[in-house]
Amino acid sequence: MKKILLFLSLILIPTASFGIEDVKKVYLQEAINVALENNIDLQAAKLEISIAKNNIQSANRLQNPAVETLFYAGAAPWSEPRQIGLSQTVEIAKRSARKKLAQSSFELVEKNVDYTKFDLKMDVREAYINLVAEKSVLETLKQQQVLQEELLKIAKQRAKSGNVPQIDVIQAEIALNQLITQVNSARTNVKSALANFNKIINTPQNFMYDSMDNIFDEENNFAEMLTPSPLTNFPNVSEILQRALNNRYDILIAKQEIDVAEKNLSVVARQKIPDIALSGGYAYQNARHTEDGRFNSGAYFSANVVNIPLFYNYSPEIQNAALKLQQAELKYNSIKNKAENDITAAYDKFLTSAENLNYYESKILTNSEELIDVSKQAYEQGKSDITSLIVMKQSYKSIVIGYTYALAEYYNSWTAFLREVNDENFML
Repeated sequence: MKKILLFLSLILIPTASFGIEDVKKVYLQEAINVALENNIDLQAAKLEISIAKNNIQSANRLQNPAVETLFYAGAAPWSEPRQIGLSQTVEIAKRSARKKLAQSSFELVEKNVDYTKFDLKMDVREAYINLVAEKSVLETLKQQQVLQEELLKIAKQRAKSGNVPQIDVIQAEIALNQLITQVNSARTNVKSALANFNKIINTPQNFMYDSMDNIFDEENNFAEMLTPSPLTNFPNVSEILQRALNNRYDILIAKQEIDVAEKNLSVVARQKIPDIALSGGYAYQNARHTEDGRFNSGAYFSANVVNIPLFYNYSPEIQNAALKLQQAELKYNSIKNKAENDITAAYDKFLTSAENLNYYESKILTNSEELIDVSKQAYEQGKSDITSLIVMKQSYKSIVIGYTYALAEYYNSWTAFLREVNDENFML
């Protein structure tokens, strides 16, 4: 078993093969930290918080005043006063409701940004795991290529001595050529996985991030991949379900959306309340315009009720706001109903992947390794033909690659479970 893990840990992908000079190898946690600090999409999402803060100030605004003047021309208003002053519309029961809506919307934006951060962490985990898996498959095929080259050499020696027919050499060459094409395809898969990993991190820096090469080390791989050991005595889903539901961002967001919808309904409904328009200022009459020939002056003040909902009472807007509240409540109930099933399904898949991985390690890999050694010795001793050995080697290659993907599936299923509980530090 240790031989297999060591074999998988020797993943040495030359930097030059990617055409990149500046490559920084990182562990998973470091990759997550880099993405959180530098990811361009996340930086753009964070700007929504600043926008929402500004919206609170905007919602709390007072109406701006207006300057009004009154001057007559001609003889008709000869004795009427001239006046200059200010007018101000005073909103009734609207500003506080608008501010509460903006505050609730701000809290919704914060929750959405937190969810974006969490999603980014999970995306980095998946991309990192997939990169490591592809690198492991490539290394497996490269090792198989070396073994096939050794087999071809043995076949040539035995054919030269007359112990086996020349067809053994031809079969060995065909098997080697097939492996070479598989190695070439695997290199392309590694490059694609590396590019996707850096696309997820999405930093403006001029170098490329790469995964560490020793994460399949027998002692530390699960800790370095932030994943529990498959040998853990995992609890039943019923024991963790309620705790798993507590921190789901989608439930918290849906609940906050209800609060936003409620406050929006209050804002819209209060549009029916009339406002008051106040005006006041200075008025005067020139001496030559008064009967007694004196200059008269003084203040004036007026108050008017405006925006009276007489011809239009905002009924469509109020009805739509009420419907949006109803939509938000239905969405919340739907998310809660689906969450339990999603968590249960993700946890069951994780337990199955742990079981499969343990079976690979305890049964399939060990037996296959012994079988391939015996088959190779039998061919060298002339006790079996090369066809049987090639078939056995191809089966062994498939098993080792299958183990790699089983390990990747185990890591990915844990990530999928974390996505459902929305808690990267969830403890079983």
